[in-house]
Amino acid sequence: MNKPQSWEARAEAATLYGFTDLPTIHDRGTVVLTHGEGPYVVDVHGRRYLDANSGLWNMVAGFDHPGLTQAAQEAYARFPGYHAFFGRMSDQTVMLSEKLVEVSPFDRGRVFYTNSGSEANDTMVKMLWFLAGAEGKPQRRKILTRKNAYHGVTAVSASMTGKPYNEVFGLPLDGFLHLTCPHYWREGLPGESEDEFVARLAAELEDVIAREGADTIAGFFAEPVMGAGGVIPAPVGYFQAVQKVLKKHGIPLISDEVICGFGRTGAVWGCESYGFVPDAIISSKCLTAGFFPMGAVILGPELADRVQAASEAIEEFPHGFTASGHPVGCAIALKAIEVILEEGLIERVRELTPMFEAGMARIGEMSNIGEVRGRGLMGALEAVADKAGKVPFDGSLSVSERIANACTDEGLICRPLGQSIVLCPPFIMTEGQMEEMFGKLEGALGKVFAEVA
Repeated sequence: MNKPQSWEARAEAATLYGFTDLPTIHDRGTVVLTHGEGPYVVDVHGRRYLDANSGLWNMVAGFDHPGLTQAAQEAYARFPGYHAFFGRMSDQTVMLSEKLVEVSPFDRGRVFYTNSGSEANDTMVKMLWFLAGAEGKPQRRKILTRKNAYHGVTAVSASMTGKPYNEVFGLPLDGFLHLTCPHYWREGLPGESEDEFVARLAAELEDVIAREGADTIAGFFAEPVMGAGGVIPAPVGYFQAVQKVLKKHGIPLISDEVICGFGRTGAVWGCESYGFVPDAIISSKCLTAGFFPMGAVILGPELADRVQAASEAIEEFPHGFTASGHPVGCAIALKAIEVILEEGLIERVRELTPMFEAGMARIGEMSNIGEVRGRGLMGALEAVADKAGKVPFDGSLSVSERIANACTDEGLICRPLGQSIVLCPPFIMTEGQMEEMFGKLEGALGKVFAEVA
């Protein structure tokens, strides 16, 4: 059999794609990249693209940050790999655990490492189930999340993910319950104020707990801003209302900060932006600025004490991964945290946010943009066939895919999500690059809307 010659053909012949629109691949081919330069990536043909997705939310310091590259090189030269089993771990792992507790909203806590946000959410669920059994409440296994939420792709975290595409895997597993998505623009009732919407969602939570039984529910997981659900910020007062109900029934609130954590919303944590302190935090992505696959479960004081006590009772916590607490990953994470929190990147997010919001608002004036939403340097533009009626385009038109493809033709990478186009630019963007991003996006939108509207 002859081997395909082009990079695009080789990619399609040998690779199974995930979360990829296959008609686009068949029509246009794969974009095969060779390297990155700041916020840009470069393909095998030498074409440069401004990546308005920060890779996958995570390359916030760009694709060639010298300090992160040096940290990785030095760490590989010093100690290229190890685990965190059997009472052994690297010094970098210890230092990162201390740093994560220090920058968390908790006065003390404990950290458990994974290789991804999916694994971290999966691990947190296992911790909650572990506690339920250890504390004599084995029936306490149900997990509450929200429709349209995204928490990962492992069997458990995919069950937490409130997306209909998981039905093809026979998911969710039993006991994973999805409440109303907190998207006021789409889910609010006619004439319902945002405060009334929040009250209704809190009442729904109370009703679900009453129906299922508080003693059967292990935890409630929520992203401060729903990322892969289409960048849906929580309504004002939502988390305060939800947490009040959860505390009443002794149900932990887990803040999934895989996307929001380490600066994306303009604060260290998304929960900080929304004024609540959860019982635990899930971290990944910006934790290493995308330079290493890593996730972390950061337990607050109460859960840390309970998990430790349950582990002491059986002499171990029987869970972990070969690369948990990898010394190179931990060294990179320490440097990434330094870059974001101490070298001006989080301040850069705050500086760029007004310009970002203004650009989004300007595009939102287009007749086929129904809603502009976001927080910090993450935003979404919802495409509609009818603005006044919030009527989406017919799904057969694949409007968001067409917009994303038109952007690619312009040298801009952005992400289609449902009927939305999502932007989450790197924190290192300049004002000129921000203008370039919006200019290319406006051109692509104008072209596609002229074809379909």
